Amino acid sequence: MRGVLKLIAKPFTDTVGLARWMLVIGVVLTAVFVVCAIFAPWLAPYGFAQSSVDGARFPKVGAPSGTHWFGTDRLFFDVFSRVVWGARTAILVVVLSILFCVVIGVPLGLVSGYFGGWPDRILVLVMDAIFAFPSFLLAIVFSFLLTGIIGGSVIAVALSLTAIYIPQYFRVVRNTTVSAKEATYVEAARAIGATDGVVMRRYLFGNVVQSVPVLATLNAADAILTLAGLGFLGLGIQSTDAAEWGHDLNRALADAGSGVWWTGLYPGLAIVLLVTGLTLVGEGLNETLNPTLRRRRLLPVVLPARTTTSEEVR
Repeated sequence: MRGVLKLIAKPFTDTVGLARWMLVIGVVLTAVFVVCAIFAPWLAPYGFAQSSVDGARFPKVGAPSGTHWFGTDRLFFDVFSRVVWGARTAILVVVLSILFCVVIGVPLGLVSGYFGGWPDRILVLVMDAIFAFPSFLLAIVFSFLLTGIIGGSVIAVALSLTAIYIPQYFRVVRNTTVSAKEATYVEAARAIGATDGVVMRRYLFGNVVQSVPVLATLNAADAILTLAGLGFLGLGIQSTDAAEWGHDLNRALADAGSGVWWTGLYPGLAIVLLVTGLTLVGEGLNETLNPTLRRRRLLPVVLPARTTTSEEVR
């Protein structure tokens, strides 16, 4: 347990200056939304699709008040509850998409970079072809396809995001594996009879995945924007299935011309804050883990006082 806590605290203790402040601010902002996502049933006063309580319907496009802190929208939904529940949807979609990317992209990159040959050429060609498409356009295409197959669910949106981020994980891991497999410790492992599976699992995996956490945090910020864009276009999660900030912004367009500002302000502000937090975490981790950018704390060196011996006096 002590070792785990020390590992978690390492990025904060090993950095100084701007890198540390970026990491701290990013972690705080992200932690707020993670708490909202986990404890949404207790923090939100109403359900994400609840429009009445005890038989009394909520006001339509009601202004912020003591009963409804962020007001209500045209569907009689409480905006504050939608924002809190939207944090759960955003975090869940991002976690699932990154998990899928790591599970698929990292092994493919490791195997492709280690063995090479024609499988490597085919995988590189496929990944480069996917990477050449504009990411948001590709997410729209996959969202169309998956929505028709499994509906507009959280899994469908997560898979749509997975399709556009897998090439990044593949390329990072593959390129690192190509250079690492020629290292001396890998040659020594082969010399003592280690199989390819043992070499990849015990000697290469830990070295080639060091950049994955940084890539995951930066992709998470981009995934929030992509998810909001899909919801804004009506290709994401519908309002009756789950709360989603981009879909709420789409419905808030009709309110902008009539002076109703609260239906669009708070979901948009939530997107900005979460993206900012995840971006700061990614940049802070990058400066912590990247040896070319890392600046460690310099500890003061105190030399013992010099004592004068009797021989020196003579």
